[in-house]
Amino acid sequence: MDPIKITVGDIELEARFEFDNAPRTCAAFSKLLPYRQKLIQARWSGESAWIPLGGFQLGVEFENHLSYPAPGNILFYPGGYSETEILFPYGPSCFASKMGQLAGNHFLTVTTGIEHLQEIGRRVVWEGAQDIVFHSGS
Repeated sequence: MDPIKITVGDIELEARFEFDNAPRTCAAFSKLLPYRQKLIQARWSGESAWIPLGGFQLGVEFENHLSYPAPGNILFYPGGYSETEILFPYGPSCFASKMGQLAGNHFLTVTTGIEHLQEIGRRVVWEGAQDIVFHSGS
């Protein structure tokens, strides 16, 4: 599959779907493209931003889930102990909620523009919510 473009404000990134390890999450999310939301600073997960999705259901269970994502390892949390969300790590992170540590499906990996992740983090901390769009690379 073609790379996915991610636009945060005026910053452009490219990412790849992790179809080999999270096929159901990737397939379900790809049907939503283009996907527009707001990216805000995470409350408990360290140097991460997140997209809170409340009760939204993507219709997937846990697969390829992890708690300590590297910068650029984007996670989808299908809900359960906390609300459904997308975690967008820009630095050292431990995925958590007020209930404690969580694990999310690693379904996207930033491949181009990773050097801009710290600037995205700076913006969500100091400037507030940022527009984010996930769209097809073609």
